[in-house]
Amino acid sequence: MKKFALALVVGYACAWSVQVAAAPSMVDQAGQEQVAAWRARAQNITIVRDDWGIPHVHGKTDADAVFGLIYAQAEDDFNRIETNFLLSQGRLAEAEGEKEIWRDLRMRLFIDPEDMQAKYAASPQWLRELMDAWADGLNYYLQTHPQVKPRVITHFEPWMALTFSEGSIGGDIEHIALAELQAFYTGVPPVRQTAANIADASLAEPTGSNGFAIAPTNSASKHALLWINPHTSFFFRAEAQATSEEGLNVYGAITWGQFFIYQGFNEHAGWMHTSSGVDNIDEYLETVTQDDDGYSYVYGKEKRPLAVRKVVIRYKTDTGMAQREFTTYRSHHGPIVRKLDDKWVSVRLMEAPVDALTQSYSRTKAQNLKEFRQIMNLHTNSSNNTVFADSQGNIAYFHANFIPKRDPKFDWSKPVDGSDPATEWQGVYSVEDSPNVFNPGSGWLYNTNNAPWSASGPDSPKQRDYPSYVDRAGENPRGVHAVRVLSRKKDFTPDSVIAAAFDTQMPELEKVIPSLIKAYAALDADNPLHAKLAEPIAVLKGWDFRWAADSVATTLGVLWGDALWRLASTDEDAAETPIYEYVENRASAQHRLDALATVTDKLIADFGKWQVPWGEINRFQRISGAIEQPFDDAAPSIAVPFATGRWGSLASFGANYYKGSKKLYGTSGNSFLAIVEFGDKVSAKAITAGGESGDPKSRHFSDQAARYVNGDLREVYFYPEQLKGHTERTYHPGE
Repeated sequence: MKKFALALVVGYACAWSVQVAAAPSMVDQAGQEQVAAWRARAQNITIVRDDWGIPHVHGKTDADAVFGLIYAQAEDDFNRIETNFLLSQGRLAEAEGEKEIWRDLRMRLFIDPEDMQAKYAASPQWLRELMDAWADGLNYYLQTHPQVKPRVITHFEPWMALTFSEGSIGGDIEHIALAELQAFYTGVPPVRQTAANIADASLAEPTGSNGFAIAPTNSASKHALLWINPHTSFFFRAEAQATSEEGLNVYGAITWGQFFIYQGFNEHAGWMHTSSGVDNIDEYLETVTQDDDGYSYVYGKEKRPLAVRKVVIRYKTDTGMAQREFTTYRSHHGPIVRKLDDKWVSVRLMEAPVDALTQSYSRTKAQNLKEFRQIMNLHTNSSNNTVFADSQGNIAYFHANFIPKRDPKFDWSKPVDGSDPATEWQGVYSVEDSPNVFNPGSGWLYNTNNAPWSASGPDSPKQRDYPSYVDRAGENPRGVHAVRVLSRKKDFTPDSVIAAAFDTQMPELEKVIPSLIKAYAALDADNPLHAKLAEPIAVLKGWDFRWAADSVATTLGVLWGDALWRLASTDEDAAETPIYEYVENRASAQHRLDALATVTDKLIADFGKWQVPWGEINRFQRISGAIEQPFDDAAPSIAVPFATGRWGSLASFGANYYKGSKKLYGTSGNSFLAIVEFGDKVSAKAITAGGESGDPKSRHFSDQAARYVNGDLREVYFYPEQLKGHTERTYHPGE
């Protein structure tokens, strides 16, 4: 799920909050009046914590609900809220030091402080009220919790909500390489990535998610079903419900610091976002010249001045705060982010924070496909695909939501000539013109961050009908797996959808391990690897390519595949080869055998034997409230039977070694999961990785972990009557 969160920065420190030029007594009085107003508003808001610690927030108005929702989030993990808004505003270096300067500069290239505040002022009144309530809720939390010490942001302003307006785990902005940005603004060439300096980051879990929708014609109850399965960093989102007397009633996953449910459902409709393979970010080669008036760039037959703006990045040091000032440049395409030969390179992407926040909030109140489709006309859910279902029996797949129309004669996967007016965007694809699917005859649809060409089996859009920039992701192993489980089953129930989502097959290993066995069969008997690998090969020969906690074959298969993946990432001879192509076809027989030998050697070194069951090495551990977990083999952890989505496991657990650990620890993959059935009433089951709270002292820090690793979803308490007997605490904010 890769989105651009437009960030506002105000350059100089004094501009980050409104300063009141008045006598201290007047300031104190104003502050007291503000606190009194917050306290009075809190009486309109009720927070019910269920027996899993999940907040069910009710307000008289939508704005009241927003106030209570963000207050409840702050109770659970203020650190994650503040960190997200340090990132979104380009202020992370103020907390974490000089190393984050370039990340901050990248964010600030896209914003202008006065413009952002003007956008807030020009927003519709109802949206301003929500932003006001959001800031008030956070400030009231800080006022009532003086023991909480923010790292940087001690006061929240309403416009700050516009800097993080969408909710995905990665922004479109992250397509801009920090090394090349740094090189442009310092004049020092970036370090070239080679086999010698590429780290295990190449084994990061593929980003994205799974979403399924089942039509009434294919469900046992004759109701539509929706599977919500984002694959994000663990603990990136919380679970919550927000209701009001103005019609808000929504439940699901909410990204820390935001006031809208990002992936979830209301009583009549639900939606699940997955990262899209759409190409909707473009680079332009700008022909730049310099004269006495400054820098200009060529566009058609004219020269246009580059816009120039000073950006000040403040950063933390051992002795206090320091700052660096940058002169940044921008063409009408977008900011300059790097240099290629003698050209400057600008980047263009979606920049519409008000519409993005409007769409993110408005879809939570959509009651059916017609209303949801209308909201999609804002076209600001920039690079997400969306899977949808409603109580009227509709199911739908929306491919991306922001697809600029471009001349297909250009190769948009590469920088294009910015001086040629023919490279301009020509509007965006409408919902009607995009490769979407509505109520397919197959009775099911899905997305796993793959292309839409298999979204609903034979009823899928046809690739030949669209330009290549509509999707560059292609197929992936989870997509192959999803088609298998969805096309072979009829009369789905909520439990059988869960079973499909936790189907144990790994189709990519099923495809590639025979090549390893073939390579072994071709070995001469006197080759040292023949004897060394005989028993591991025998185990893999007998494997059914299904993961299980007690399976030695799963350990061998996954770790062998990962070893080949590393090789594909570091083998300079394979630099231009897609990794799956390398693993499936390009890796030599010797590479395949050596990879297995490497795996068995490491297992013997770490565990004294290579026969290690998968659950012994693949672990879930949560021992700290820190955003980056300090994993420890000596600390308690839980066996996880499912595996990385890299090899086609739909239930995804992205794990790696950390700081010399012998065990693999998961940090991403299955995070929030829910199955929703839309009937006369909505019913749902859900689970969250670990637990709701970020506080290790809370009973809800890791109370869902055991159910999470077993795929044992719990009942969602959507209606007040369901909360009876399951209520831990009822209170107003501030109590």
